[in-house]
Amino acid sequence: MFKELDPILHSQLRLAVMSLLISVKEAEFTFIREKTNATAGNLSVQVQKLKEAGYIDVVKQFKDNYPQTTCKITPQGVAAFEAYVKALQQYLQP
Repeated sequence: MFKELDPILHSQLRLAVMSLLISVKEAEFTFIREKTNATAGNLSVQVQKLKEAGYIDVVKQFKDNYPQTTCKITPQGVAAFEAYVKALQQYLQP
């Protein structure tokens, strides 16, 4: 009857990250941290989990001698997010 919700996306912070990335396609780590109001450590752990699942790509580089981390949603991440939203909608219908 009800589809199982993706446990990777069912975390509040990971879902927030994916929701941001679905609209902007890619964002710097600092932007995501500010928008989600997460600590850098917690966000780093959650970003790593999304990366391991194949939902996002993470690029680490230097910009003006400062480290810069950029997160970008993958096609697999878009599909997983859309499936999650669709499954969640089933729970909300009477």
